[in-house]
Amino acid sequence: MFGGRLIKTLFHGRRVQLALARMLGLYIDLALRSTRWTLEGGTHIAPYLAEGPVIVAFWHERLPLMPALWMMAMRANPDRRAAVLASRHRDGRLLGSVMGRFGVRLVYGSTGTGKPGRPLRDRGGAAGLRALLGALQAGDAVVITPDGPRGPRRMAAPGTAQLGAMAQAPVVAASGQTRHRITLRSWDRMVLPLPFGRGALVCMPPIMVPRGEVGVALPRIEAALTAAAERADALCRR
Repeated sequence: MFGGRLIKTLFHGRRVQLALARMLGLYIDLALRSTRWTLEGGTHIAPYLAEGPVIVAFWHERLPLMPALWMMAMRANPDRRAAVLASRHRDGRLLGSVMGRFGVRLVYGSTGTGKPGRPLRDRGGAAGLRALLGALQAGDAVVITPDGPRGPRRMAAPGTAQLGAMAQAPVVAASGQTRHRITLRSWDRMVLPLPFGRGALVCMPPIMVPRGEVGVALPRIEAALTAAAERADALCRR
């Protein structure tokens, strides 16, 4: 009992979490760079890889795979800037640190749980969306996981659609998958890629969110996210 509590306490420590984030970042870097990627829907994302505000959204379960898309963006424009929304939850900090390794700026907050069309009431969510709104207004890309950090799995919180409406920036639903992978027993069934395999990235057509139509756009964004994930899965079964 004591040993179990000690291990749990150690893994909750900030230094241990930072060390784990570094190791995880190194591993994901190796896995993604050694994977042979194909990109479907490149014409949907191509106009935004170089410049201009865009919201790139994907389900939380595919977070370790999506830096591969950012690596493509960096090849197109090494000066391209992006910000990712990371929760203050322990897992969000850990995964946010991994994304930070790939040159993506971290913004702490959440996708929000407020009702569509209404301002977010929680301070963390509202502050996070304000920071992302500023990034979009500066012409940056924004990376967001609409069902993070705690789910429910594949259910989009309204923050993504609200952000798209406020910034009048397109939302591009994206996903990825690798043929060889580990699927964790987490709430979202997160995927960890194995090195030296094949992978697929999928980008759906951009979705614009008219002001006042957050509730209408949210199901469209959710459906596009799931379609992107299912398409990436299908490409990796071939």
